[in-house]
Amino acid sequence: MKLLFSCLSRSWGGMEMYTLTSLLALKNNEIEVDLLCYPDSKLHLEAIKNSVNVVTIKAKSYFHPLQINKVKNTIHKNHYDIVHTHASKDLWILVPALSYIKKRIPLALTKHVGSFIVKKDFLHRWIYSRVDLIFAISGIIKKNLLDTCPVNERTISILYDGIDTERFKRSDSTSSSVRNEFNISENEIVIGMTGRFSPGKGQLDFLSCAEVLNKKFNNLKFLIVGEASFSEDDYASEVLLKGKFIHNVIFTGFRSDIPDVLAAMDIFVFPSHAEAFGMALVEAMSMELPSVATRSDGVLDIIDDQHDGLFFENKNNIDLADKISLLITDQGLRLRLGKAARGKVLSKFELKKVTELLINYYSNIIN
Repeated sequence: MKLLFSCLSRSWGGMEMYTLTSLLALKNNEIEVDLLCYPDSKLHLEAIKNSVNVVTIKAKSYFHPLQINKVKNTIHKNHYDIVHTHASKDLWILVPALSYIKKRIPLALTKHVGSFIVKKDFLHRWIYSRVDLIFAISGIIKKNLLDTCPVNERTISILYDGIDTERFKRSDSTSSSVRNEFNISENEIVIGMTGRFSPGKGQLDFLSCAEVLNKKFNNLKFLIVGEASFSEDDYASEVLLKGKFIHNVIFTGFRSDIPDVLAAMDIFVFPSHAEAFGMALVEAMSMELPSVATRSDGVLDIIDDQHDGLFFENKNNIDLADKISLLITDQGLRLRLGKAARGKVLSKFELKKVTELLINYYSNIIN
């Protein structure tokens, strides 16, 4: 089986990261996968580091006759069994390119991000009529697809993003290294969040909550992991400025050792306002961290409230502080939620299982 993955985004967030994760998981299953991506994007550079065969085109908007021809020639030359895009915008390149090839090659789309624009005009109906298989990464994304795109529900399957549970596995030896790096003592409780600095991810809410909690407790450290991505520097500056005035907030910047950083935490917070899925949350749960997450959107597919995590009301910093306070004062609750969280990830979001499902979908559509 030979595939062409596509993701022409220049950002570096959940969609782009998971495109590479899924591609490498398929390669580990001895499936040949090439990647169509934007030149010198973070995805391009990371793919090169991982010895992925890449094809690059510069396509910022929708109409690119020369790039369509290049993609058509690439598909024709390499005899792909399936073309699978992880960015719906790429369909405007892929569908015209495939229309010039006599052999009908199945086209799959993974929808990672919802849309607020209804796209059911003639051109969108033509584009989406060529898509054979659509994966929605959560129930909210499936609903959004049906509400905004000219698609048949029978073509949509929910396929959650998967995680390498062996990489994201708690070990006592890893927790001390990061705590030592930032001079965090054993008796301090570390409350953290990870993710790129982007409006809606909730870093400002997290900092407001830290101010509330500091009035109740004197043994806390707050860890904010991540950096700004493409065109998000203004928001990052606002977050960093606010954090300067809170004495026990630590900004780690970008980290490649996320499992080690998570191991240093006692409580994980996921304050995103509207998340399609929530891979950062799943990573924390895999590390047996008790989590407090927004009760909305894709998070509803991940957490069962009070069983493997706690919900708080979206954008309600007082409710967030109250839920975190429960975990600060109850170590037994932290342990119980953390164990259940790891079990949930193993049963529902394990990368090997998700990849096996994906391969089955490919096999069925080829046959």
